[in-house]
Amino acid sequence: MHITISDAANLPSRFGDFKVKAFKEGHKEHLAIYKEPMNTIPMVRIHSECLTGDAIGSLKCDCRDQLEFALQTIEKNGGMVIYLRQEGRNIGLLNKINAYALQDKGLNTVEANHQLGFAADERTYEVVTTILHHFDVHSIRLMTNNPEKIKSLEDIEIVERLPIIIDSNTHNEGYLKVKKEQMGHLL
Repeated sequence: MHITISDAANLPSRFGDFKVKAFKEGHKEHLAIYKEPMNTIPMVRIHSECLTGDAIGSLKCDCRDQLEFALQTIEKNGGMVIYLRQEGRNIGLLNKINAYALQDKGLNTVEANHQLGFAADERTYEVVTTILHHFDVHSIRLMTNNPEKIKSLEDIEIVERLPIIIDSNTHNEGYLKVKKEQMGHLL
């Protein structure tokens, strides 16, 4: 896997002062947002892009809340958010909006993806190991509810899984139920 890596830059934000590096993998550009100095076994959140949630504040998912929780936690405790450009569980923005339209007609998130010809979750995490190794990180405390993220990090020791529990709302209760019951998320 060929990866092009940017220089490090300062990233002051409303959550704190971070450093940031970009990692270009083919046509996708991922980010590592991190707090220095890095702990020996840092907290890490692997977060997949969600334009509707992260940027617009959609209430259909819990993505923005999870991202904000992770950034606040890393500001206090150190660590890293790896922001992967895998919109809509890696089906892309156009297909994600088509899946939303199917959800508006009564399908759940998994059924909508299947109706469009996709697996429930098309994301991959190979680049995460490359990013962590770039920072000489081989053991982490992983902030996740997703068992697939845990399974996918074969070359990284997960010392501890830290759950991210976010309150539901009337718009995402069904979505969270499907994540737990059909996708095995640890909620």
